[in-house]
Amino acid sequence: MKTISVGAVFALGVLCWSGGVLGVDSPTVVVRGTIDEVIRLVSDEGLKTPDQATHRRHLLEEIIGQHFDFEEMAKRSLAAHWRNRSEAEHQEFATLFQSLLSKTYAGKIENYSGETVQYLKERLKDAFAEVQTAIVSNKTEISLDYRLLLKDGDWRVYDVVVDGVSLVKNYRVQFDRIIRDSSYEELVKTLRDKSGDITAP
Repeated sequence: MKTISVGAVFALGVLCWSGGVLGVDSPTVVVRGTIDEVIRLVSDEGLKTPDQATHRRHLLEEIIGQHFDFEEMAKRSLAAHWRNRSEAEHQEFATLFQSLLSKTYAGKIENYSGETVQYLKERLKDAFAEVQTAIVSNKTEISLDYRLLLKDGDWRVYDVVVDGVSLVKNYRVQFDRIIRDSSYEELVKTLRDKSGDITAP
């Protein structure tokens, strides 16, 4: 039976830690790659014409969806109320939540006008990570931190913190209020109607 040296074990541990698991991109690489691709799309002059608006929105949603875990975000936003729902309701709510985020933030992304993205710090703990960034322009600077979970061999975003305000926590408070004041069914109806009663952080 072959033995493995302490040095080899340490080296393997470093490799696993630096990328989450061996062969997996680091959280910062995942975030940077997603942002770079989004910026490339919104800067593409060929996609800025009115007849390309729907196609560009679809491409943006596709790119973001590859590295955002909308089901996890929906679960955390619904919090304790998630446990009382069926699997079919889980899937429906996650789909509606994704639609809400798409409607709320796609327009903001499409208004990109050359701001610089600075990658400040990466923090890792077990299967969780946080990538701290800043969006910088001539007029302002906004902190934007991405929280990620290692899932099925890939780092996926489950929350975004904008200037200290958690997207998931913001929606959790609103969803809980609607359920307590009315019902879960009313929350679903509100999401289906894409009501302006639910506001972005």
